[in-house]
Amino acid sequence: MWVADGWEDYRLLDCGQGEKLERWGPYTLVRPDPQAIWRTPRRDPAWRTPDARYARSSSGGGQWSKSRLPERWTVTYKDLTFNVKPMNFKHTGLFPEQAANWEVLGELIRGAGRPISVLNLFAYTGGASVACAAAGAKVCHVDAAKGMVAWAKENAKSSGLEDAPIRYIVDDCAKFVEREIRRGHVYDGVIMDPPSYGRGPSGEVWKLEEDLWPFVELVAQVLSDRPLFFFLNSYTTGLAPSVLTYILESLITPRHGGRSQSDELGLRVEATGLVLPCGATGRWTAE
Repeated sequence: MWVADGWEDYRLLDCGQGEKLERWGPYTLVRPDPQAIWRTPRRDPAWRTPDARYARSSSGGGQWSKSRLPERWTVTYKDLTFNVKPMNFKHTGLFPEQAANWEVLGELIRGAGRPISVLNLFAYTGGASVACAAAGAKVCHVDAAKGMVAWAKENAKSSGLEDAPIRYIVDDCAKFVEREIRRGHVYDGVIMDPPSYGRGPSGEVWKLEEDLWPFVELVAQVLSDRPLFFFLNSYTTGLAPSVLTYILESLITPRHGGRSQSDELGLRVEATGLVLPCGATGRWTAE
């Protein structure tokens, strides 16, 4: 498992009974987590007095109770600063386990010895975009949600990267890639964080299990002649990490060589020393 253990502003204090207790900077949050099926004694008093708790509704969805929480605040990961806030569907705008990928991406870009261009698809609030730009890459950040792209710009500014070469695109990812192919634009690195399920701008349905293979096949066409990496994230329950290796080995390695590996991403739980699984990543690298 690839564990994001470089955090100071984020801590996973405890988890169990379908919830996790976290500290985001100065604030403690309780959020649902379907992986935490075990029981925990909940000895930490913050379980009883968090600054905010997201509770699911029996009729679907849920809501925050957040009487002691500001509208937004910042957390820092090494030299990167991110704006976080409680959102619908329990999210905060940042997935801290992705720091395990940020570290590897930064090492690859800094060690390349040449200019690197990166395409970040389904780029959300720009954690990976900011990490790549901080390492010296030129980044194209693409997401269909205008609000998420604006948030990514705020994260870049908070990290001192407002003048970094990041191109922000509000668009459907597939349609953007199709246009890039027609334009002949290529990238040395690709990062993809596709949803498990969604709908396109014209109502078309996206299901990861059905659409991931043809989408990776499409995106592979914008890789340069000397690609550096292709990272593929998945938060789809039931999809084994090795599926991501199979896709990358089938579509990327035959043309570009290199190697692929995949594993779960995780966060260490302070109460037990064990690791909470938090999705998966497949990594193809040229080396």
